[in-house]
Amino acid sequence: MPHAVAAPGALIGASNFFELAVATAISLFGLGSGATLATVVGVLVEVPVMLSVCSACNRTRHWFRPARGATAPGAGR
Repeated sequence: MPHAVAAPGALIGASNFFELAVATAISLFGLGSGATLATVVGVLVEVPVMLSVCSACNRTRHWFRPARGATAPGAGR
């Protein structure tokens, strides 16, 4: 699988349901509950974690096969 497909897929899969979790916790337990607080803190923690995942995806770009029609960096100069 090319990096251009695998990296966004990993990011979407890792962060897909945080917003849904917050909405569900608020509707089920109310604004003052510990479950709601935990899900909100989870979303706040998600941002630096996803930035770390982006960095890992970019550092491991060489693990993936090149996309069809892509050229190596610096080729064609």
